[in-house]
Amino acid sequence: MGRYIYQKEEWPHFTWNAEEIFQRLGDVRNQQGRLVGKMEGLGFNLKSEAMLGTTTLDAIKTAEIEGEKLDMDQVRSSVARRLGLPMGGLIKSSRDVDGLVEMLLDASVNHAAPLTKERLFAWHKGLFPFGKSGNYTIFTGGWRQPGLGPMQVVSGAMGKEKVHFEAPDESVLEAEMERFLKWFNGKQALDPVIKAAIAHLWFITIHPFEDGNGRIARAIADMQLARADESNQRFYSMSAEIHAQRKGYYEILEYTQKRNLNVTKWVDWFLKCLESAIRESSSRLSGVLAKAEFWEFHRTTIFNERQHKILNMVMGDFVGKLQNNKWAKICKCSSDTALRDIQDLMEKGVLEKEPGGGRNTSYRLIFPQTPRSGNPLPVGGLV
Repeated sequence: MGRYIYQKEEWPHFTWNAEEIFQRLGDVRNQQGRLVGKMEGLGFNLKSEAMLGTTTLDAIKTAEIEGEKLDMDQVRSSVARRLGLPMGGLIKSSRDVDGLVEMLLDASVNHAAPLTKERLFAWHKGLFPFGKSGNYTIFTGGWRQPGLGPMQVVSGAMGKEKVHFEAPDESVLEAEMERFLKWFNGKQALDPVIKAAIAHLWFITIHPFEDGNGRIARAIADMQLARADESNQRFYSMSAEIHAQRKGYYEILEYTQKRNLNVTKWVDWFLKCLESAIRESSSRLSGVLAKAEFWEFHRTTIFNERQHKILNMVMGDFVGKLQNNKWAKICKCSSDTALRDIQDLMEKGVLEKEPGGGRNTSYRLIFPQTPRSGNPLPVGGLV
């Protein structure tokens, strides 16, 4: 018998103990439904804002798992541009950042389309637009080429790498990937979340590319999770949670590769990770949900364009304190106009003065947890 699971006679017929994961799977599916349902009730702009944050986080963390640091502003700008949001393109993003973002959005937005080798090749080329991984030239847009020697799956810094397992020989990749894609695109009597866990494991085991396999495996899992959610918008990040648990991630992968085709422990770990990702997302998206509650509460309140702009900023990425001179500068209006706008919002119970005053008077939002309760929300406090 072989050392790794792909060398076993029963490969790739995975099995698992349904009874051991039944309760956790039910809990995860319930949490998924609640989160997606809650987010689907938001308007288009708020859903896009939520997806901007999730996809930016996903891109940053899936790269960090592989030891690569991306510029957050570049990633955010790239995501915003592809979602058609106003801040898109304000900061120029590199081609490799754009390639990663395109892959992540394609996996979720176009989750219903078949996964083909041509689509995978396009993802791979996007991840490595210059045919380089660090200082090394790699073959892109195709399976691993002959003559490279054993492909080892490792983690850790250069010079301190740990080998977790050795991938199949390049001579079997075409047949292995054909079988995987036929299964992934087919219909089985299988819970879609379990299928996401198996897809991740199966692809990472084959390891068909010279580099980028981890990022693509996680995108494939996200694609299947989008199918499970029946939504083309992502509101939780598995990559962020895997990054938080990356030591355990590599340990369970190594454990699974060296056992047999009963992958109950892997599926259970995947479900735990997904459960944590959804829970963390609910906390992270509280700002978007609070903004929705604010605008719902004030749906009959009349605001001018300047007020609407500033209030959205206050409930977003506003830096520092809200003061009259800052209002005037942002809205490109006079100080008198800014003061009238602020006083109008105070009369409507939307803003109140912060303690102190004088020339440095600043204001904060009254967040309507209960009607005109006077529960203030500090500027920038929703994100």
